[in-house]
Amino acid sequence: MKLISIIVPCLNEQEVIPIFYRTVTEVLDSLENAEYELLFVDDGSDDRTLKVLKELKKKDRRCRYLSFTRNFGKEAAIYAGLTHAKGDYVGLMDVDLQDPPKFLGEMYRTLETGEYDCVAARRTDRAGERRIRSFFSAMFYKVINKISKIEFVEGARDYRLMTRKMRDAVLKMGEYNRFSKGLFSWVGFRTKWLSYHNVERAAGETKWSFGKLLRYSLDGIMGFSTLPLSLSSYGGIFFCGAAFLAILFLVVRYLIWHDPVQGWTTLMCAMLLISGVQLLCVGILGQYLARIYLEVKNRPVYLLKETDEEETENEG
Repeated sequence: MKLISIIVPCLNEQEVIPIFYRTVTEVLDSLENAEYELLFVDDGSDDRTLKVLKELKKKDRRCRYLSFTRNFGKEAAIYAGLTHAKGDYVGLMDVDLQDPPKFLGEMYRTLETGEYDCVAARRTDRAGERRIRSFFSAMFYKVINKISKIEFVEGARDYRLMTRKMRDAVLKMGEYNRFSKGLFSWVGFRTKWLSYHNVERAAGETKWSFGKLLRYSLDGIMGFSTLPLSLSSYGGIFFCGAAFLAILFLVVRYLIWHDPVQGWTTLMCAMLLISGVQLLCVGILGQYLARIYLEVKNRPVYLLKETDEEETENEG
């Protein structure tokens, strides 16, 4: 009998956790020849999330939890869940039920055939979201697919079920700056995609502001492409060439027409433009250096405050 581990990152989700538990266990209980565990990862919540998880643990031994010392982010929560998952098949789900639990049965049966190593879900639309948010999301996938050597499926969610072999491959990449959508694509296992229409949250509010999504997209671009660095180099070459031609033009004009250099406004505009481009290139370089700095410090991706395993040991 196969064991399925479902990793569920949580940040201030006290309202929706009971709803998620009832809905998902109903689907998982219907699977044949399969056992399961729900591994909740409390990402430094400041509400009753941890208390709710402890109550679930007392109610159902198949519920496990990890609790961080502070908020380390969803990527850290995913990494922690993958590290502690015990299942033959390992899955990821958002607790807000925007990931349809009904797919779990199809995901499990597909993996059982041995034809695929992963079954993942993608949204075909973003109905219910703000248009500007949907626009920037679509632009992100277009840009990153142009500049990256791996494929990013538009609308892809973290929601997936994978074999333990694929899980082990993802964990081998112990980098500090993580972008899971890219890591799942980079390992290169066979993946089947299930499409669905956008589903609104069952309860609570989203923790992803526009600013957080923007920073997250920059992590993805810089984590899987060096093109911004190349563009900085090409920009430097272009402006050096333009400056040489401008100097040549001014010298020739002076020698032929004895026309002194004029145009203070034009000169200032050119200086501001070139200075802006220089600062942009330095900023791009700084972003890459900042990520290198975080990597070489070799700090842990997350720190645990408590887990259900400690509770079990104390009970024993």
